[in-house]
Amino acid sequence: MGYQTMKNGKNLLKEKKAVIFDLDGTLVDSMWMWKTIDIEFLGRFGYACPPDLQKRIEGMSFTETAEYFQSHFDLGNLTTEEIKAVWVEMSIDKYRNEVPLKPGAGSFLAYVKSLGIPMGIATSNGREMVDAVLEALKIGSYFENVTTACEVAMGKPAPDIYLKVAKHLQADPKACLVFEDVPAGILAGKAAGMTVIAVEDDFSKDMKAEKEALADYMIQDYRELLEAPGPEKER
Repeated sequence: MGYQTMKNGKNLLKEKKAVIFDLDGTLVDSMWMWKTIDIEFLGRFGYACPPDLQKRIEGMSFTETAEYFQSHFDLGNLTTEEIKAVWVEMSIDKYRNEVPLKPGAGSFLAYVKSLGIPMGIATSNGREMVDAVLEALKIGSYFENVTTACEVAMGKPAPDIYLKVAKHLQADPKACLVFEDVPAGILAGKAAGMTVIAVEDDFSKDMKAEKEALADYMIQDYRELLEAPGPEKER
């Protein structure tokens, strides 16, 4: 493994039959929000947020994350569903009003659509929050399928969610291009047999070396894929 120099993102796209995106930190700039929510939520129960919490829950589905919190922290009598409901309430307004697209993502989505390549989303997030951000950013119409990790047997780094989206898009996994921002997601895409582009994100900047080692390509933002030739990077 190890990421390669991307000389022409447009040529890479023309070789693919489907493009699949993770959501948080990949397509939208939202990871800052989840760290804030974790700090506030755990603070309600007298806990400081562990510095490695996000790494521990990386790739888990929304339900798996709630189960993790339930088993590792004393949250009173809150059930898994109640924990999820609190998180939805805490995040929904932010998703509607404070979460932007990653740089260049809007133009990139429009370009991929112009090529007639079907697109999908494979996210660990909950359905209500996904719907809120897609509606707020007016990008829902770009995607032929949106699948959450709660709809498959195992969350990332298992390949289940990417294989399910590819099936919905009627695309051979080997002909799919995946965009991800964290190692667990990159591993999921690779395990599915797909080409994976790692997207830079402030939240995962400390994981850059790991992301470079796992992904096929890495970009700072989506505008690089619309340039010809693309940026030169040393392997």
